[in-house]
Amino acid sequence: MNKLLSSKYGMIFLLIIIVVVTFIASQWHYSLDLTQEKRYTISKPVKRMLRNLDAKVNIDVFLDGDMPAGFKKLANSTKELLESFKEVGKNNIRFNFKKPFEDLNDSARAYFMDSLQQLGLSPMNVKAQTKEGEGQEQRFIYPGAIISYKDRVTAVDFLQGQSSVDGVNSLNNAEALLEYKIANAIHKLTLDSVPVVGYLIGNGEGAYDNVYDLVERNIKKNYGFAALPLDSVRTIPSVFNAIVIVKPTQKFNDEQKLKIDQYVMHGGKILWMIDNLYAEMDSLRRSQNEFVAFDRGLNLEDQLFKYGVRINQDLVQDLNCAKTPSVVGTVGGKPQIQLLPWPYFPLLRNYNGHPIAKNLDYVLSQFPNSIDTVKAPGIEKTFLLTTGETSRILNTPAIVSWNSIKTEEDIKKFNQPFIPIAVLLEGKFNSVFTNRLSTAMHDSLEAAHQPFLAQCPSDNKMIVVSDGDIASNAVTRQEGRLQMGMDPYTKYKYANADFVMNSIEYLVDNSGMLELRSKDYTLRLLDKKKLEEDKSTWQLVNIIVPILIVVVFGFIYQYVRKRKYQNG
Repeated sequence: MNKLLSSKYGMIFLLIIIVVVTFIASQWHYSLDLTQEKRYTISKPVKRMLRNLDAKVNIDVFLDGDMPAGFKKLANSTKELLESFKEVGKNNIRFNFKKPFEDLNDSARAYFMDSLQQLGLSPMNVKAQTKEGEGQEQRFIYPGAIISYKDRVTAVDFLQGQSSVDGVNSLNNAEALLEYKIANAIHKLTLDSVPVVGYLIGNGEGAYDNVYDLVERNIKKNYGFAALPLDSVRTIPSVFNAIVIVKPTQKFNDEQKLKIDQYVMHGGKILWMIDNLYAEMDSLRRSQNEFVAFDRGLNLEDQLFKYGVRINQDLVQDLNCAKTPSVVGTVGGKPQIQLLPWPYFPLLRNYNGHPIAKNLDYVLSQFPNSIDTVKAPGIEKTFLLTTGETSRILNTPAIVSWNSIKTEEDIKKFNQPFIPIAVLLEGKFNSVFTNRLSTAMHDSLEAAHQPFLAQCPSDNKMIVVSDGDIASNAVTRQEGRLQMGMDPYTKYKYANADFVMNSIEYLVDNSGMLELRSKDYTLRLLDKKKLEEDKSTWQLVNIIVPILIVVVFGFIYQYVRKRKYQNG
């Protein structure tokens, strides 16, 4: 080998070897994922989708330049993921990292910000280091990406659905959801047809202004959509892959219930968002003190019971809750208003890791009822949202009062943890009209050419939420229609929209993309207490060990050199 390198063509030969090895390494890449949670392994549904791309996907990530350490880590994770995507998708995946507003004048900057806002990408104002040795400055960061495919464009907000006050954990959750968010965005861009979602009307459902964000900014953005007047159809058309029932206030008659029941028996999916009791803030403000929440009389108890759940006639409270403005006194004859915790507005979370709600921020609820699961053969029940550890149930007659918590004794009564508010039902549902189908009902189905089914022929699924306000948005005089889940007083945006849209996606999408939300990213942090205790030891190790290595290698070198010349 030494003779070869010292020959006339030795260096040329060495350069050829380096070029060949580099080429092989660029063409055939292999990595071994040794993490317990398979952090660096692309899921099978994603690989299948990337291999089947028939055109180029361009991804512009706005995580470049000077950023806090947490965002740099998010940027590195995004880059690693996209490199893995490119290995599978080959030339059909292109990505680059950009610094927002670079080389833009003021007018172009304003236009660019507005364009990103229209796509659903909002900036975050963070502190970033300017130059080495200098201070920090406020900068806008867009923690997301713009993805384009053919003539279609969409935006991905990496931090959507994450708490803005949870720091490291929120960024870690965002990393865990990177594969899902980016892959799901590509998947939706490449679809030639999308599922159709119907919005059921006819029983006093929520006013359009209060479901504007749900319909206009969320459902229509991702799916085909149509309002469905229940009384105007003989049966619910099969063109609807799912229907949503949001906060009905009027009684369902048997004819309406039969249409819904047979829609389910024939494979239709439903997202129920039901308020069993009438309890509204307007009533409390009118009464000035308290009122009794009363039964809306929706007549859905037997139907939901047959499917496997019961929404109870009660109200749920939780000490972990949103705040509402309350008069705390007067100064100079003027009322003094302060935001105080309002236990009738519990903050809900998922604690079993189901992909619909895993790694989401809190979901804001308003006057929810509790849910019980009941025996229904062949039906699997999974709780999606529950209260926290400090909650309780107010049984009928449930009194809504400004002074719901007066003493320490009242606080001690919040001892019913994890009260269910949303549940997923999966399996072969049985019809509530089995053995009770009237002749008129039978004739109605025959006229619609839809045979009566007593049971689903194959597995089906539905989601029941005991709060219709989860999908509603507030409307203010100053700002108009707010986003779903946004607190009108604090302007904090909870994860209501993500939960609702994940629920719809789980019901209608069979691609398996939503399962990617189950991926965990374990934070393997240093033990700060142990680090402080062993600080001096590790400092000595870092100073002495490199010196010892140099000394040892020096002795070895001198020894080998001495032996070589002695033998020579």
